Amino acid sequence: MTTLTAEPAHTTSAAAVQVQPVTQARVLSSEWIKMRSLRSTGLTLLAGLVAMVAVGWLVGWATNAHWSRMGPDERLRFNPIDSSLTGYHLAQLAVGVLGVLLISGEYATGMIRATFAAVPHRLPVLWAKAALYAVVTFVLMLIAGFAAFLGGQQFLSSHGTTLSATHALRDVIGVAGYLTLIGVLAVALGFIIRSTAGGIATLFGLLLVLPGIGQVLPTSWQLHTLPYLPSNAGASMFTESTDPGSLSASGGLFVLCLWVVAGLIGAAVLVKRRDA
Repeated sequence: MTTLTAEPAHTTSAAAVQVQPVTQARVLSSEWIKMRSLRSTGLTLLAGLVAMVAVGWLVGWATNAHWSRMGPDERLRFNPIDSSLTGYHLAQLAVGVLGVLLISGEYATGMIRATFAAVPHRLPVLWAKAALYAVVTFVLMLIAGFAAFLGGQQFLSSHGTTLSATHALRDVIGVAGYLTLIGVLAVALGFIIRSTAGGIATLFGLLLVLPGIGQVLPTSWQLHTLPYLPSNAGASMFTESTDPGSLSASGGLFVLCLWVVAGLIGAAVLVKRRDA
C-alpha cells in the first residue's frame, strides 16, 4: 500500500512595501503625471499657442496690405510690437479655461479625495499645481510670443521692426509673463469655486466684463479703477499705452501679482477649511 506524504505548503511572503514620506518634490512629480496624461491639457495649450501666433501673423499681413489706405492718425497710432502680440486676447481665454479645468475637473470626478488622502496637508497640492502650470504656460507662451512677433514683423515688411527695437524684447517676455499669471489666477479660482462653469465665468468676468463696465463709469472713476483691473494692469506689462492714468510695465506687473497672490491666499485658506 502506497503512503502519500503531504508536503508542507510553501508560504510566499509578500515584498514589503516601502512607504516614502510626502515631500513637495514627490507631489510635484505626481501632479506632473496627472497634468500631462490629460488630453485636454495639450489640446488647450496648443489652441492658445496657435491663436497667439496666427492672430499676430494675420494682423501683420492685413496691416501691410491695408497700409496705403490708412489715414494719417491711424498710422500715427500704429505700433508694430503691439500688433504682433494682439493674439494674447484669445490666448488668455485658453490659458484661463485650462487653469480652472485642471482643478474643477478633479472635484467633479472625485479624484481630489484621493489626492488629498495621499497628501493630507493639502497645501503642497495647491503649490504644486500652481507652480507646474506656471512653468508650462510660461515656456509655451514665450515660444508663442517670439513666433508671433518675428512672423508678424515679416508680414509687416517695411512697416515692421526688429527684436532689438526699444521695449520689443521686454514686451515679448511681458506677454508670456502676463499669460502665466492669468493661468495661476485661474488655478486659484478653480480651488476657490470648485466649479468649471463658476470658475470660468468668474475669470472672464474679471478679464472681460469688468473692463467693459468700467468704461461707462465717470471719467474720474475710470482713472482710479480701470488701470488696476487684472487685464488692464497686465496689458501694461507689454503694450505702449498713452491713456491717462495707465500704469507702467513694472507697476502693472506689481498690481497683477497682487491679484494672483490674493487668489492663492484665498485658495489656501479654503482648501484647508473645506471638505473635499
